[in-house]
Parts: sequence; C-alpha cells; structure tokens
Amino acid sequence: MVFAVVRAGGRQEKVSVGTIVTLDRIQGDANGKIELPALLLVDGDKVTTDAKVLAKVKVVAEVLNDLRGPKIIIQKYKNKTGYKKRQGHRQDLTRVQVTEIK
Repeated sequence: MVFAVVRAGGRQEKVSVGTIVTLDRIQGDANGKIELPALLLVDGDKVTTDAKVLAKVKVVAEVLNDLRGPKIIIQKYKNKTGYKKRQGHRQDLTRVQVTEIK
C-alpha cells in the first residue's frame, strides 16, 4: 500500500493512486495533468519524510472537472444602529484524480 501526503491549496491531503480529491481551483497543463508536492511518502513499512528524497517523488493527478462549492451566507449585524449587511460566496474548486505516485 503506497500513499502520500501532499500539499494542495493550503491544506494537506492523504492520497493514493485512484483517490479523487477536491482542491481550490488549479489550472492543469495542456493534457489536464498537474503535479502535487509530496510532504510524506509511505511505501509499505517504509516512511519517508526527508526533503531531499521527497523532491524526487512525483504525485501526478489528472483534472476531472471544475466546479463551485456550496453557497456560504455572510451576515453582519449591529444591535440598535440599524446596520445589517448580507453577502454570499461560492468557492471555485477543481476535482482531480491521482494517477501515479513515483
């Protein structure tokens, strides 16, 4: 069982081959592939955390589609002043599937 912990959009995700992950919006190359930096690699009983070794590790993912997250409502209110403000937000996301770890 090989899996890796990768940095993805300000967060860390545990991935293995075939894992589908939703990240902040990322543009792939012409073939729709992206490369994620590995922070930790587990290959059976061997755990690798050395930065020099991890610089050679490639975690390649394929972009499946772009989507938008759920709507978040932001409301501000101040008592006795008549101030209220309402704002909405939807985050741009990308769904990717990990194709190889080498």
